[in-house]
Amino acid sequence: MEFSRLFDIAHYQLRLEPKDVALAGRVNGAWQTWSTARVVEIRDRLSTGLRNRGLKSGDRVAILAHCGSPEWLVADLAMMQAALVPVPIHATSRVEEITQIYADAGFSACFVSDATMLQKIKTAAPDIEFIFAFGKMEGAVAWEDLLAENTDPQMLEKMRSETTESTLATILYTSGTTGEPKGVMLTHANIVSNVKAMLAIVPFEENAVGLSFLPMSHILERMVNYVYLAAGVSVYYADSIDKLPEYLREVRPHIISAVPRILERMYERLQERREKAGWLGKRVFDWSINLGERFPFTGEHDMPFLYTLKRLLADILVYRRWRKAMGGRLRGIAVGAAALQPRLGRLFSAAGIDVREGYGLSETSPVVSFNRFEPGGVHFGTAGIPVPGVEVRIANPVEGLPDGEIEVRGPNVMQGYWNKPEATAAKFTADGWLRTGDLGHFEHKRFLRITGRVSEVFKTSTGKFVSPAFVEQQLLRSHFISQCLVEGANQPYVAALIVPNFAHLESWCGDNNVHWTAPEYMVHNPMVEKLFRSEIDVINESRLSGVEAVRRHVLIPGPWTTDNGLLTPTMKLKRRDIEAQYPTEMADLFKKPSESGFSGL
Repeated sequence: MEFSRLFDIAHYQLRLEPKDVALAGRVNGAWQTWSTARVVEIRDRLSTGLRNRGLKSGDRVAILAHCGSPEWLVADLAMMQAALVPVPIHATSRVEEITQIYADAGFSACFVSDATMLQKIKTAAPDIEFIFAFGKMEGAVAWEDLLAENTDPQMLEKMRSETTESTLATILYTSGTTGEPKGVMLTHANIVSNVKAMLAIVPFEENAVGLSFLPMSHILERMVNYVYLAAGVSVYYADSIDKLPEYLREVRPHIISAVPRILERMYERLQERREKAGWLGKRVFDWSINLGERFPFTGEHDMPFLYTLKRLLADILVYRRWRKAMGGRLRGIAVGAAALQPRLGRLFSAAGIDVREGYGLSETSPVVSFNRFEPGGVHFGTAGIPVPGVEVRIANPVEGLPDGEIEVRGPNVMQGYWNKPEATAAKFTADGWLRTGDLGHFEHKRFLRITGRVSEVFKTSTGKFVSPAFVEQQLLRSHFISQCLVEGANQPYVAALIVPNFAHLESWCGDNNVHWTAPEYMVHNPMVEKLFRSEIDVINESRLSGVEAVRRHVLIPGPWTTDNGLLTPTMKLKRRDIEAQYPTEMADLFKKPSESGFSGL
């Protein structure tokens, strides 16, 4: 493939198959499109304009934006072409976190997307030299004013010559569930190797359309956009994830990348359609959903004939209308950042939308493993097969568990942490493998299953080790559980805080003549408590060992989100923050029976 640096990918598309619509973004409520030729032109004018402002090779420049956009991607490519180092910052970052990043990275300029981001950067970095805006706003240099009127081919070539495959391409600050953020250093070779690996294993339709709605500050979505550009996929950027249903119908994409919560929300909308149906309609929905959740296909063997007939009927009755609500052309969803419930992967795939889950981290550019679209290449519930060029091994088995730490080696592995040589050294083994900090094992010899974090494994007072993430994954198999946090360190048993799936719970209440009120009251309803105890008992018996069984639980009335600070930008639980948010509930989990009135042990 004819590119070795990330900014070369735009030229690659221009030479291979220039698009009339390479990128598209929302402007004043309408889609504004960018051709491949325009992407290259604006990239070159922006590179020149940045250098004309006095920025020089190696300078760090931040990007703080509330959503992805054509401007985001072009600014990213332009900075790298000008031998600058982009430093994306999550829009949900607190001011003090941005201040930490500013002090560590020492960026001299920042791109912002709107007035809210402008105010954030001014507060966090009051002495920053330049602030550039994707639009026009007071207090920042406007996009149009930053673009050079003309480009000098010799100047552009000189800038490009300052960058090789091994040049630092970007610094990514890990969101972190604990501790201060660390800057991951990735070279062009690191990320390009991942782009080429994904191009080799993901099939793209001719003239395919993608919809991008995840934060571009997250390396997964950013790398996916490089893949789209290299594959000639027309990319449309949503300016708000809240408008995703609307944009799916407008854009009618063939492929998207998502986190599990997006698929859960799509499933909830399917449940909302069920609620509007009559008695017979609800039975049809339930039958179709249950059929989809048992989808047996891995591509390795022919699908059972009887299942094929049933699936065809379900498609006529339910699935095709669901697909239409998502635009009607969606054929593939790449899922990352957190574990996806296997039943959802099966259901979407049964409905004709192939869901493929992967695994990675910022330190690996990011993809380590991915389920394939080829026959025999998918195993629902796992993170797939290591991608081409990447090696994975399981090391240091944890006492009492079937898992060990996942270690990775390959061209995608980071150079280290910015300004943190000791942290870098600690992250690698003596023989050069990256310690991911994640627990896992291989199934069927090649499919990687992630079961938790090494640092989160705890020992109960009985001396047995438990991986809370594994227990949480099993609890989340219940349709009634939206989120959960498992605890039990130095305690005689395992317990959990649980956020119900209130949409599904309300449906159950309607079907079972349980009066529905507000969530804060329903979590104390005796019938609801009995339901959840029954759900957990089934999971304990079928999915968990005796030491892992959840003996107590407390229902929580509100969700954990990035907005309330209880999830990281990559949708991982902030365990310490959640524990601090619910001190009374945490204490109730481990009260003696005589103190709590609980007699279920």
